Order: sequence, then C-alpha cells, then structure tokens
Amino acid sequence: MRRNWMLLLLVVLTLETRGAEPIPDKLVVLTFDDSVASQFTVVRPLLQKYRFGATFFITEGFSFSTDKKNYMTWEQIAQLHRDGFEIGNHTRDHFGVNSKNFAQLKEQLQAINDRCATHQIPKPTSFAYPGNSIAKEALPVLAEMGIRFARRGGAPEFPYEKGGGLAYELGLDHLLLIPTAGDARPDWTLDNLKKAVALAKNGKIAVLQFHGVPDLDHPWVNTPVERFGEYMKFLNEGGFKVIALRDIEKYVTGIDPPPDPFAIIETRKKAISNGTSAP
Repeated sequence: MRRNWMLLLLVVLTLETRGAEPIPDKLVVLTFDDSVASQFTVVRPLLQKYRFGATFFITEGFSFSTDKKNYMTWEQIAQLHRDGFEIGNHTRDHFGVNSKNFAQLKEQLQAINDRCATHQIPKPTSFAYPGNSIAKEALPVLAEMGIRFARRGGAPEFPYEKGGGLAYELGLDHLLLIPTAGDARPDWTLDNLKKAVALAKNGKIAVLQFHGVPDLDHPWVNTPVERFGEYMKFLNEGGFKVIALRDIEKYVTGIDPPPDPFAIIETRKKAISNGTSAP
C-alpha cells in the first residue's frame, strides 16, 4: 500500500511539472469495434443527441466487403469522421495478434491506413486489439506505425466471456495496453454498466467496449438497442464526460511509459486470484 501511494505521489508531481491536465472523476471513453452497420444507423444518432465522443475501430474482416446489411460502407465511416468521431485501426482482417504472427501486423495496419487516406480520413492513431489478444512484440510495431493509444480487453485479469475489466491508471498502464473497464455482453444490464463506469474515479479512466447495437453477425457481443439507449441516458444524466480514446491525450501528456508494460497486468492477476483488490 505504501508503495502505491508513493507511486501516485510521483505521478502527481510529474503531471504538475509536465503540464498534463488532471484526470477528472467520471471520465469515460466510448469505443465500438468491427465496423458494424448499426453503429452508423443506431449508435451515431444517440451519440450526437448527447454530444458524446467515441472511437470507431474499423476492420474489413468478417463479411465487410460483401455484407452491407451488417457492415458499414466506407462512405458511412467517412461520415463518422466528418461528424467529429475518431476512426481507429482494427486491422484489415480482424487480425488477432500473437507472439508468432506479429510480423504481419504492420501490413494489416497499413491496409486500413490506406483505405482511410482514400476516403480523406486521417491516419489512425488509436488501435484496438482484435479479439482482445495481446502480445508484447506488437508494441514496437504499433509505435512504428504511429499508434499512440491501444485498447486491450479486460483479460487476462478477468475472463473474456464475462466482459469485466479494469480502469486505466495513469503511470501504471502502458498507453499501448489500455485496459477495458467493461466489454458489453447481451446479458448485461444497467448494473453491469454502472459497475464499469464506477471505476472512473481517483485519477482512473473507464474505457467501454461495444460492438453492434444490435450485432446480428456476432451475437455473443450483441447489445440490444433499448439497453444501449438506457446506458447512454444513464451516462448523460449521471454527468459523465464521454470522449474518444484520442482525447485522453491532454491527460497523459509527458508521462513516461512503465519500464515493464506487462508488470501491472501480472500484479493485478495475482491480486485478483488471491482475493484482494487489484492495485
């Protein structure tokens, strides 16, 4: 406990000297994966209604090229950009990176970069790991490709299937390994959302991960339309500040990356397995 307080004090002093803004309570990042058509037809109007920011992580995987009932067109994706939302990179083929195939990641990222350029969308600086699979070898590749922020899932600290997670902690989490506080599932209720966003306090940021609203092609990550509306209403009425992933930049400016990016993950896993609170 003493070590954690000393680390927090060091982070605060670093912020004061480097000019980053303090992280307010109730700061939530909204993210949407997989280029699902309902993100344009259902999600977009609700976000505009509440003036929420969000990041849409784009892939041409699954049946993107042929199934325009379930997947957005590039013109719709470009319109999201023109609306002020962030377009992030989710690889061309929904490429689940691991320690054996990371050498292919650069080409996967560049394919989406090229498509963005064709449609006058800025080169993405945010990335989401497809399938939430992570590998330490991917970090230098992401950095080389200009990725500044990368969202992972709540795993390996929490089981993927449950959609649970952790908040991002300044100075502890690497900016290319930002954890998800909540990964929406079809059986989620408002209580699940409340639990995830309650983590957004004491200098922590809650990053939420959604897919389609609805997601007919991937029912295991489907969010019903009515429930999503309930979630957004709660965030609005609860006074949460809802932003895109790129917008955390002003809160993390000048913060040095941890020397061992995976150390905090292992520390949290041990704490959770021992039945104690994650640091």
